[in-house]
Amino acid sequence: MENKKTPITQHFMKVIFKGLLWLLPMVAITMIVLWVYDKIDALVEGVFHFIGFNPQNNEFLWFLAVILIFLLLLYVVGHFVGTRMAKLFEKIFIKIPGYSTIKDIFSIFSSSKDGKTKVLVVAIKGFAKEGYNIGLMYSQKESIIKDHYTVTLSMTPIPNGGYMFEVHKDNIFIIDNATFDDNLQYLLSMGVKSMSEVLEVKPKSINEMTSLKEWLDKS
Repeated sequence: MENKKTPITQHFMKVIFKGLLWLLPMVAITMIVLWVYDKIDALVEGVFHFIGFNPQNNEFLWFLAVILIFLLLLYVVGHFVGTRMAKLFEKIFIKIPGYSTIKDIFSIFSSSKDGKTKVLVVAIKGFAKEGYNIGLMYSQKESIIKDHYTVTLSMTPIPNGGYMFEVHKDNIFIIDNATFDDNLQYLLSMGVKSMSEVLEVKPKSINEMTSLKEWLDKS
């Protein structure tokens, strides 16, 4: 007898899977940080015992040493990124199912990236009779539709969901100096704070804003 899932079961599993995908990157990075911290903590404790210090009597010095070594390790890893060896490691890990997705999710939360992966806060025309919507461009790569680019409109007040649209470049305008964090603050306020208040600038005409076409030409 064929075992068919009921609509309630399908909905339940779908929501669980959605929650898992949202939680997984945060849990993964937390576990990695805690694991590295524990290893450094054990190393520092061993060094303290070797040189004759009692870690229990020097807790602040112990904690400070662990943090400094941890930051130094991150600094070394930061320099390691982009080298041939790093790319070799990435080629190995890229074969693991889900690695690429998790890597892309992590990269979203950096608004200081450059070029075709820079996060832009934009005003978009065309989703209402009049006016504009504020959204994000996580990359400036052209869509499968010529002269169109992918724009994401996040939900409020919980911005971990949203909608993706393919928008013509003539209908996309860059909000200067706005970052991913500024857009997050705007969303969490549910409109109580306007984007001009978040950025602490005066409102400007849409004609004063840089169009995506102009931005791409400059880039």
